[in-house]
Amino acid sequence: MTAAPNLRILLAEDEDALRAYLERALIKAGYDVVAVANGTDAAPLLESQSFDLLLSDIVMPEMDGIELAQHCAEVSPGTKVMFITGFAAVSLRASREQPQAKVLSKPFHLRDLVLEVERTFEGHAEASLS
Repeated sequence: MTAAPNLRILLAEDEDALRAYLERALIKAGYDVVAVANGTDAAPLLESQSFDLLLSDIVMPEMDGIELAQHCAEVSPGTKVMFITGFAAVSLRASREQPQAKVLSKPFHLRDLVLEVERTFEGHAEASLS
C-alpha cells in the first residue's frame, strides 16, 4: 500500500536521530514531510502552511505536543493529529485531552507507524475523487 499523493505531514520530534529516522520512513512511504525539532517551531508552520497530519512527540521542551495539538485545532481544524510517546502516563493525558488523536507508544516499528498513518488517511483518496 502506498500513500495517497500530496498528503503533507508536519513532524515535531525533539530527538534528532528519531526525527530523521521517522522523516525518512514517511518520505519513503510516499508522504510530503516537514520535520521540526519542537512545538515552538511547528506552531507557525501550522498557521502558514497546509498539513493533513500533525505527527508530534508529546514530551518536548518549550511547547509540548498536547499544547501544539490544541494550537493546531484552533488554526488548522482540518489537520488530523497523531502523537508518539515513550511515557504511558503522558499517553493517558493525551487520550483524555485530545480524544480524537491516535497515540503510538515508543518503541514502535516503522511499519506500524506507516500503517497507522495510512489508517488515518483511509477514505482520503475516495473523498478527493468525489
